[in-house]
Amino acid sequence: MSSLRAGPRQQSGSVKVGHLKAVVEPDAMPEIDLHSHSRYSDGSLAPADLVALAARAGVKALALTDHDAVAGLTEARAAAAVHGLCLINGVEISAAWNGHNIHVVGLQVDPENPILRDGLARQAGARALRARHMADKLEALGMTGVYDGVLALAQSPDAISRTHFSQWLFANGHVSSIQQAFDRYLGPRKPASVPMPWASLEDTVSWIRAAGGVAVLAHPGRYPLTRTKMRGLIAAFRQAGGEAIEVATATEKPDMVQYLGRLSVELGLLASQGSDYHGTPAPWIALGNFPRLPAGCTPVWTAWGWPVDGLPACMATDVATGSVPVVAEALS
Repeated sequence: MSSLRAGPRQQSGSVKVGHLKAVVEPDAMPEIDLHSHSRYSDGSLAPADLVALAARAGVKALALTDHDAVAGLTEARAAAAVHGLCLINGVEISAAWNGHNIHVVGLQVDPENPILRDGLARQAGARALRARHMADKLEALGMTGVYDGVLALAQSPDAISRTHFSQWLFANGHVSSIQQAFDRYLGPRKPASVPMPWASLEDTVSWIRAAGGVAVLAHPGRYPLTRTKMRGLIAAFRQAGGEAIEVATATEKPDMVQYLGRLSVELGLLASQGSDYHGTPAPWIALGNFPRLPAGCTPVWTAWGWPVDGLPACMATDVATGSVPVVAEALS
C-alpha cells in the first residue's frame, strides 16, 4: 500500500514554501484531522464508518492512527475514495520514557514497511498477554467471564486495551463510570494493573522514520509532567529523531495549546493537530473539532508538500492498488 504524498519530505524546523517560511496565520487552517481511532484499537467505529462520519463533519483529510496497529487502513482508504476524503496513513505507538507511558503518532507511514510491522507485532503480542493477565486479576477478585467479555468489545486479542476493560466493568455494574474503572481497578498500582514492556522512545521513532513517516509526539500536555519535565521529554523526542509535536487536540486547554505552539516554534518542531476521536469511549469528542494551531506554527503537513492553509484535492482512489492520486490545486 502506498501512503498519500504530494511532494518531497522537508526537514523539520526549516519548512519553506517558495521563499517564505510556512507558518500559520490567524484563521487560516484547513479541515485536517490527524488523530483518530477505529475498532482496530480502542475506537468504537469500523474504519469505513469513521471515514463516513469524518466526511459528514466536514473533515477533508483524516489520519487513522490506531494504537500499535495499521490493519484498519485498507478499509479506511476504500471508504475515503467513496466519500472524496484524503486518507493519511497513520499509527499511534506506545513508548516508555522515564517511567511514563508516552504516545508517538506516525503520519504518512508505509504500513507495509517490515521494520514498522515487526515493531508493531511485538507491541501487539505484549498487549494480548497483558489482557490475559488483567482478566486473571479481575477474576481473582470474584468477577466472571472477564476475558471473553472484553474480547467481544475488541477487534482481536492483540487489540484489547484498558479502555475495553473499563467498558466491560461499567457495562457489568462493577463501577459507576468509566473513570471509576481506572481509579479503582485499572490505573497504575491498582488491583488489575499490569505493567507493559513498551518499546523505548528511540525505537518507536526509528520505526516510524524507517517507514517514511513523520514522528509526532502525541498530546504532550496530557502527561503527568511539570513543564520542566515536559521540555525534557520533548528534547529527548527531538534527539531521537522526532519532527513534530501535537499542539492542538480536542481536550487541550487553550493556555496549553498556546504554550505548545510557542514550544514548537522555539524548538524548531512542526506542529500537528487532531481530535483524538474514539467514539463511544469519549462521546464528548467530535471529529474535526479542536482548537486551531496558534499563529506562527509550521504545520506538520507542509513536510509532505501541502500548503499551510489548504490541502491538495484527492481524486478517486484506485482501491485495487491503494494509490491515491493528488493534484496540486489547493482547497480553501
